[in-house]
Amino acid sequence: MKAAIYGAGAIGGWIGVKLAQAGHEVGVIARGATLAAVREHGLRLIEGGSTHTVEVQADEHPAALGVQDLVVIAVKGPAMASVAAQIAPLLGPQTIVLTAMNGVPWWFCEGLGSAFTGKRLKSIDPDGAIAAAIPTEQTVGCVVHASCLVEAPGVIRHHQGNGLIIGEAAGRSGERVNALAGTLAAAGFNASVSEQIQRDVWYKLWGNMTMNPISAITGATTDRILSDELVRGFVTSIMLEAKEIGARFGIPIDQHPEDRHAVTLKLGAMKTSMLQDVQAGKAVELDALVSAVRELGQLTGVDTPYTDALLGLARLHARTLGLY
Repeated sequence: MKAAIYGAGAIGGWIGVKLAQAGHEVGVIARGATLAAVREHGLRLIEGGSTHTVEVQADEHPAALGVQDLVVIAVKGPAMASVAAQIAPLLGPQTIVLTAMNGVPWWFCEGLGSAFTGKRLKSIDPDGAIAAAIPTEQTVGCVVHASCLVEAPGVIRHHQGNGLIIGEAAGRSGERVNALAGTLAAAGFNASVSEQIQRDVWYKLWGNMTMNPISAITGATTDRILSDELVRGFVTSIMLEAKEIGARFGIPIDQHPEDRHAVTLKLGAMKTSMLQDVQAGKAVELDALVSAVRELGQLTGVDTPYTDALLGLARLHARTLGLY
């Protein structure tokens, strides 16, 4: 299989190395220091005390790689407009686009039923350019349950977790997604198929949408966030708003916020990806994690005062730093 990784960061780099180790022809779209490092040293993965290096084709221009069987998009939300503008040379009529990203994707409404089909989230895809460039019928969503970080340009460290949940963006499953799950499993991932990937996206978001921006504002790890009873109460209120929104578009969550808090606390002093981005001076993906939830609240008639407060504070903080 020919597979291109669009965004050789923590998750994209991890997936790229594993696919290359499984014998697939892997290419990487990268820029700057990452492009230079991958060209000179290969794409490297530190895992289980060992460093694994694979040789991949790396280029800044998608046209250099040509049409692919699989394109893995593993960029942060702010980069998607640029991806949409450049991705065309990678896509043929049979190409599968696998979106391994955090938060609400541009295709989220397509699998929610007829009342939402065709709805465009302006907070994610304001002018429809992403949806126009990447056909929904070729898109497979992916929820990643793994912890990786970029040790250095082109060098990924895998900490824990190996799960990839995949499902058709349009909400149906079939031979294509089952075959892709088999390919990913053969590459060493714990791959499973979801009948409605939106459910898995929403459940993961239910925790990420609070921990990420609060950590970015405060600089605190997740254990410290949840140990402050006032902040924990604020987080709970936001999660209850999101729970009601999900129930109205057909994805109920049967847990209580305290159940999720207990799971998060078991992870210890976790530094979120958004806090890492702030510390690295990178743009933050507030829209996919928070703005989209507010917009979905408006679409479903749910008032979101606590979500609004979080978005306003996080947005102001990021804008002050020049990161939004």
